[in-house]
Amino acid sequence: MPHDSSPSLATPAASAPAAAKHDHAYANRALWASAVGYAMDGFDLLILGFILPAIAADLALSSAQSGALVTWTLIGAVVGGIVFGMLSDRFGRVRVLSWTILLFAVFTGLCSLAQGYWDLLAYRTIAGIGLGGEFGIGMALAAEACAPERRARASSFVGLGWQAGVLAAALLTPLLLPVIGWRGMFAVGLLPAVVSFIMRRTLGEPEMFLAQQQQPREHAPLKLLVKDCATTRASLGVAILCSVQNFGYYGLMIWMPSYLSKTFGYSLTKSAMWTAVTVLGMAFGIWLFGRLADRFGRRPTFIGYQIGAVVMVFVYAQLQSQFSLLIGGAVMGMFVNGMIGGYGALISELYPTAARATAQNVLFNIGRAVGGFGPLTVGALAAAFSFKIALVFLAGIYVLDILATLFLIPERRGEALQ
Repeated sequence: MPHDSSPSLATPAASAPAAAKHDHAYANRALWASAVGYAMDGFDLLILGFILPAIAADLALSSAQSGALVTWTLIGAVVGGIVFGMLSDRFGRVRVLSWTILLFAVFTGLCSLAQGYWDLLAYRTIAGIGLGGEFGIGMALAAEACAPERRARASSFVGLGWQAGVLAAALLTPLLLPVIGWRGMFAVGLLPAVVSFIMRRTLGEPEMFLAQQQQPREHAPLKLLVKDCATTRASLGVAILCSVQNFGYYGLMIWMPSYLSKTFGYSLTKSAMWTAVTVLGMAFGIWLFGRLADRFGRRPTFIGYQIGAVVMVFVYAQLQSQFSLLIGGAVMGMFVNGMIGGYGALISELYPTAARATAQNVLFNIGRAVGGFGPLTVGALAAAFSFKIALVFLAGIYVLDILATLFLIPERRGEALQ
């Protein structure tokens, strides 16, 4: 239906009472706030990759120092994800999300004033702390604001924010960098501060969170992730899913342009085209995942995508022609990264409101930390054997994903949140 293609979260009804209409409007505002926050993550990380050569030349950084700027941004994101997730469960989704965006914006802006390596490294690390909190808090906010039957679609829409940020960075950086330089690119990072101010003034906390605040606290949020055997199994399963997701994503996206260049003689332009088409395939996969998961369930959709990832990564390693590599990259991206569209709904349904944002951020950032070894592992395998062997290895890790989904993850589609 036409309505299904929009980001709206509440089921429309011509005779709906005023309160339902208000909830419908709130759900849409919450969804957009969450998606914009996650888009900033993607935009920031990609522009950093684009402008690193200019920074290194201007500040006389070594290759190790340049790489450390990315590494410490990700380390900050892991720390921020864990800390801000717990703060969100204590003080509120909207309040803490606005804190993370403000922290990210201010310290990204300060990067434009950096005079050397150490102050820039400090600014990047603190900006990463703010960046890390946005994914899980936004997912929790979107899940709590929307109708149960549209929860996976809400999750997928927030996931699309990352892809929008990546595409925006890819399009804008080549245009802006020659004009405003790397300092100007970091100064653009101050704009999210405006978003934070507007969001905090116009968006209240979800009713589900406010109701939970009236209840006595029996356990710290982290303890609720392992409160019993069933919950511990689910937490282990989700951590495995997030780890494989991030490991495969970073392993592929960091090394595939190099693979195409060395194996098939791709120019920078062709590699950029491959990246753009693959990102579009990922975006379609995320969008489709939300609709399938709301229709057929979380577990069947995850398993379908995981099987698709095993097959397509293996098949991709055998492709030879430029056209097949282009189309194959899009289909592979659809399965490999499309699963990001389901984590928000899946995790939200497994944990109570008192620990929902903590679960989102802790479990996803465990995956992000493990995923940081993806480029290292793929590079080592490619150097020791070949890129094809590295791709076959990546295909194999999705089998672990399938086993975790089958034996550790329960199905909670359509259930009311606790």
